[in-house]
Amino acid sequence: MRKLLSAYPEVEIVGEAQDGLEALNRITETGPDLLLLDVQMPAQNGFEVLDSIPVNRMPLVIFATAYDEYALAAFAANAIGYLLKPIKRERLQLAIERASKLLNNETGFSDEREKLREVVKHMVPPLRQIVGRRRDRFVLLGLDRIFYLRIESGLLRARTATESYWTDYHINDLEPRLPSPPFYRVDRSAIVNLDHVREIVPFPKSTYLLILDDSEGTEIRVSERRSKQLRELLRT
Repeated sequence: MRKLLSAYPEVEIVGEAQDGLEALNRITETGPDLLLLDVQMPAQNGFEVLDSIPVNRMPLVIFATAYDEYALAAFAANAIGYLLKPIKRERLQLAIERASKLLNNETGFSDEREKLREVVKHMVPPLRQIVGRRRDRFVLLGLDRIFYLRIESGLLRARTATESYWTDYHINDLEPRLPSPPFYRVDRSAIVNLDHVREIVPFPKSTYLLILDDSEGTEIRVSERRSKQLRELLRT
């Protein structure tokens, strides 16, 4: 790919990555205009990488993939650029030319992002882990490691047994993608992993206080409406 791109002086390669997590870190560090992305990669696949990039930082994307016909049909239906391996020079040239035009057309760029989000929404696999941020680096957090997620200072923070990580997820978007149970939305600002609850304590107004088994023994109150649902869940 690097050799093929050397034929285009207008293209500057600002970074490379060997897996999905490294790709996410490099994208954040360099803020590229254009991303050439494989689908099948270690750590995170291409759709999971795109799902983890904040919307306002999403570059143009050209998939360079040997992926199956179902995925290719999804790309074609949404006018998303893709190159089928082995990559041919003619196809790459058309993709670069199209990307150049879109980068100089704000409306076209915006439309492309919308189409890309639709593809990602339908192609992203079931959630196996979430992406956390710590000291300007991304880390993958297995769902079983997460004790709770809570909005703090306007951002959603994921808490493990000993550490906290910022995330770029919106709680309303993340909630339906988490397995329930064990994850339970306790109020507008928090989701708790019930597998890490040490005690459930009755609280005034028929609510509950959850005491977690993390290093701090975190206490999280369940709202009145959610407490009614929690009682039903506990019965089953």
